[in-house]
This record gives sequence, structure tokens and C-alpha cells, in this order.
Amino acid sequence: MQFSLSEAPLSYSLLAVNILVSLYAFTNRAFLEQNIFHMSSVLRDHQYHRLLSSGFLHGDPMHLLFNMFTLFFFGPALEYLMGTTKFAILYFGSLFGAKALTIFFNRKNPDYMSLGASGAISGLLLAFCLYAPMTMLYIFGLIPIPAFAFAGLFIAYSSVAMGGQGRTAHEAHLGGALAGIVLFMILTPNLVSFF
Repeated sequence: MQFSLSEAPLSYSLLAVNILVSLYAFTNRAFLEQNIFHMSSVLRDHQYHRLLSSGFLHGDPMHLLFNMFTLFFFGPALEYLMGTTKFAILYFGSLFGAKALTIFFNRKNPDYMSLGASGAISGLLLAFCLYAPMTMLYIFGLIPIPAFAFAGLFIAYSSVAMGGQGRTAHEAHLGGALAGIVLFMILTPNLVSFF
């Protein structure tokens, strides 16, 4: 189902801002370094703007495309259901939930860095799973799985994969997902059909 700009203004605005900011950062290294989430810059230097700004940066075009693809398909529907104000709380609350868990698990590593909207997107995705648990989601666009099972697998995988080698911030995915679940249940208990 398609939603108009007037029905989901924040979702489409977030899409535009993420794309524009990320594209600019791809060509401006100084801008990227001033806004990426960097542990010691946040905890030691109190550069708290990085908690927000890093959520609009992406590592490469595929990272950006994947996150914006997910935002495009789930954001407008959730915003239409919840209303723009509650959707804003869900999105940014999930983003900050992702950062909180990232800080908790990586606080002793002053050189830790991360970027991306994945935490916020994880929150939206898991909120949608609460709203429509029997909807079929497709892993890699090929494997159908009910939304409630996807949610369980997502949380289990993120939990197990945390702290592993690689470039994926699984703790951010988990933090965003858990924040999204809690916020969706608090903000719109009438829309939660999982229980």
C-alpha cells in the first residue's frame, strides 16, 4: 500500500535527509569524521551531537540502499498507523536505544566507531512485527517467514553475533530492536496484536 507525503511526512523526510547527508559524507571525509559515532569523542569530549548525526551517515551506497529500502517499506505504514508524533518518538527512541546499548558494550574501547540508521530501522521493523505478526516477510527477498518468527530470529542472531569480528554493529541492531518493541507497546498498545 502506498502512502502520500501528507500521510507520512516524517518517513519521506527521513528518507531524503538520510540520502542527502550520506551522499555528502561520501565525498567529504572531514564531515564524516566530525559526525560519525566515535566512543571517546562522545564519552570523553562530550560531543553528544554524534549520537544523532551518526544515524544519518552510512558506510557505503549498499549500506544506505538497504536501510532506505527498509525505511521506505515500513516507515510510511507505521507513521500512518501511529501518527507522526508517535512515529518520531519510535524512530528516534530506537536510534538512541541503539546508541545506548552500543555504548554499554563498547565503552572501554575509546577507538570504537559506528554509523548508520540501522538501529532506528531495526526498531521500526520489530514494531511492525508486533503490529502484524502473521505478515510474511522475505529474508534476502526470497525466503518467506512470518513476521513474529523473523522478529525472534533477528533478536537471537543479533544477540549471538554481538562482539564478533566484522563491520556490523549487532549491538546497535539489538538495542534499536528492543527499544522499538518497548516504545511501540507503550505508545500504541491498541495496535499490538502479538499478545
